[in-house]
Amino acid sequence: MRIQTVQGDITKQTDVEAIVNAANTSLLGGGGVDGAIHRAAGPELLKECKTLHGCNTGEAKITGAYNLSCKYVIHTVGPIYHGGNHGEEELLANAYRNSMQIALEHGIRTIAFPSISTGVYSYPLEEAAEIAVKTVKAFYMEHQEGFDYVRFVLFDDRTREAYDDAIMKLSNM
Repeated sequence: MRIQTVQGDITKQTDVEAIVNAANTSLLGGGGVDGAIHRAAGPELLKECKTLHGCNTGEAKITGAYNLSCKYVIHTVGPIYHGGNHGEEELLANAYRNSMQIALEHGIRTIAFPSISTGVYSYPLEEAAEIAVKTVKAFYMEHQEGFDYVRFVLFDDRTREAYDDAIMKLSNM
């Protein structure tokens, strides 16, 4: 299985065709990963995002990447965590699954994900990492011929460790 983790800045990935943006429902930029992607891509990204009329939680949409090194940005909206009893797990899994589906439909063979919903949306990191890895692995295994690799680009040591632990845990099952 070609699922990787690296620590770093997702906007600096030079060897993937698409990066995934942990966006808000407006798709018009924000803080964290979303703001960094919009700043790095330039104003053309915002202009294209305005034509998409937002995105519902758990869904995904695709745009060009403009000043980024990749070809595409896949925008997905993860859930805001409200204790875990409001469908958050399913919505988070859908954000990853729908991003993978868009990549598959567009012939994108290499994709990089951030840790969706674990910043200002307050999803517990270890739980989110397990959902992300489990969902991406399942989709990857169903469509191996469609992907060369999937990479999680994680901002700090703690986040990378949580994703590495989730990968290890899943590989031992």
